[in-house]
Amino acid sequence: MIDEILPNLYRIEVPLPDNPLKAINSYVVKAGGQSLIIDTGMNRPECLSAISSGLKEIDVDPKKAEFFVTHYHADHSGLVSSLAADASTIYFSQADAAILNQVSSWLEKQSYFARMHGFPEDELQRAVKSHPGLRYISRGRLDFLLVKEGDTINIADYAFECIETPGHTRGHMCLYEADKKLFISGDHILGDITPNISAWSDEENRLNQYLISLDKVHDLDVELVLPGHRGYFKNFRERIQQLKSHHQVRADEVLLILQKGSKNAFQVASEMSWDMTYRTWALFPSMQKWFATGEAIAHLRYLEEKGKVRREVEGKKIVFLLR
Repeated sequence: MIDEILPNLYRIEVPLPDNPLKAINSYVVKAGGQSLIIDTGMNRPECLSAISSGLKEIDVDPKKAEFFVTHYHADHSGLVSSLAADASTIYFSQADAAILNQVSSWLEKQSYFARMHGFPEDELQRAVKSHPGLRYISRGRLDFLLVKEGDTINIADYAFECIETPGHTRGHMCLYEADKKLFISGDHILGDITPNISAWSDEENRLNQYLISLDKVHDLDVELVLPGHRGYFKNFRERIQQLKSHHQVRADEVLLILQKGSKNAFQVASEMSWDMTYRTWALFPSMQKWFATGEAIAHLRYLEEKGKVRREVEGKKIVFLLR
């Protein structure tokens, strides 16, 4: 599906087969012979066919285009290596570029961390084997033009300001067009689903980062939000408040679970409420258990820094208790 959202600004909906997200929005700013493609879809034939067809329909040659990647996840970055020419400009944040070019070692570190937080070995092997970040990532080392907070990307009559919004990933970046009151949000703010905020390291308080990033953009003058998934929307500030409230409810739920006694993150995740069609935790695919556990760790770490929970080490596993 292709929409012309504003003059010279299009959305190509790229399907994500067998994925709960269903599709990703790739945005294209068309400017004669030089265009900008924002996010791409996974590195798999179905995605390549869809975005290639869409680009052809709006008469954009990807080999002559520039690219902007909001964050390293495969559904947003996977096709860059297939679409871009060797000399193409690919705008990317430094933090996420470092991860994308070392994805195997990154996943190995995450696996070690998952074991420490109670993720069972058999489930872990299945999750790693099916992880989209490994299966559908961009192939080969990519050269990026690194952008930072406040940099501007000019294309056609659009002037996009780069805004760093860590949380969903360490280097997540959004684009803001002040004159048109337009916000391209990647996975920072979604309209009818909640971005996954996972922690797979003790280096950062990822949920706190995310909440700070929500506050950071709250006062921008935005009339239209173009998210990475599902439909675009206008209730920018209202949606930010909804997302903040969601995570407070999540944190309260974690505290309630820990009232029953100490648990590791995998056990906490198994008792949390998830908007999934599976009747029981046992029926969750291993990959969904991975995402859920990552989110549980993020909330536990947040509560730990708030002084509401503490951790202990039992054997080689980390458990959490109410403080």
